[in-house]
Amino acid sequence: MVANAAEVSTLTKEQDTEIPRLKELFSRQKCAFSSNPMPSAEQRIGHLKALKDITIKYQDQLAAAVNIDFSGRSKDETLLAEILTSVEGINMAIKKTRKWMKPSRRSVGMLFAPAKNEVRYQPLGVVGIIVPWNYPIFLALGPLVAALSAGNRAMIKMSEFTPNLNEVFKAMIAEIFEENHVCIIEGEADAAVAFTEQPFDHILFTGSTTVGRFVMAAAAKNLTPVTLELGGKSPAIVSDHIPMKDAAERICFGKSMNAGQTCVAPDYILVPKAKEQEFV
Repeated sequence: MVANAAEVSTLTKEQDTEIPRLKELFSRQKCAFSSNPMPSAEQRIGHLKALKDITIKYQDQLAAAVNIDFSGRSKDETLLAEILTSVEGINMAIKKTRKWMKPSRRSVGMLFAPAKNEVRYQPLGVVGIIVPWNYPIFLALGPLVAALSAGNRAMIKMSEFTPNLNEVFKAMIAEIFEENHVCIIEGEADAAVAFTEQPFDHILFTGSTTVGRFVMAAAAKNLTPVTLELGGKSPAIVSDHIPMKDAAERICFGKSMNAGQTCVAPDYILVPKAKEQEFV
């Protein structure tokens, strides 16, 4: 399932066919959701368990594909940073889904006594997930787990910069989900634009602030609520009491993880003036 470098151009051409499929896939998911708008806890947990099992089954293929797309990323790093963290997230959702589904009581003003107030948590419908290239497995699976636990259906737009991973991930998802439940979308920037123009019930985007603005503007035309996980500044603060050698080693680890391509990787350091030379 892993393509070599010579096949990337072929994959890109195949991705160009994704745009005409967007509306069709969205419509199919909408119809499927309408037929079962409130999946039971057992159904949701069953989907999560299937996702966990298939992720473990495909872990070696996923790591190999990322290694090709990144022109070198160790299998151990992918397993630690993306597979393990994803499986842990699935385990937590399996454990917590029933609790998350329970109605939550709210207080009632005296004017409305003896009425009772509660919040009932209902699935939104079809969720659009836009995945960046730096952690393409974890940042696809994490939002998907949340969507499935909440009883939603999901369309996932993968990054055009990870074509090999996309092929493996698409095959993995297709093994356990019909396209009217979870589907994978590829394609270049034009496909991403078409994706954000669909009237999703919610969009989750991970990426840059610049692109995030475009996503939110497109979503606003459909009054689609958006969750944005954007980049920003990430200072490392060193206190007086910690050994400077330990601080330097830990900051270097955080900065070098995934070749520094992590949204919370330290990009500047705040150190006590008296400790500056020792730290340097």
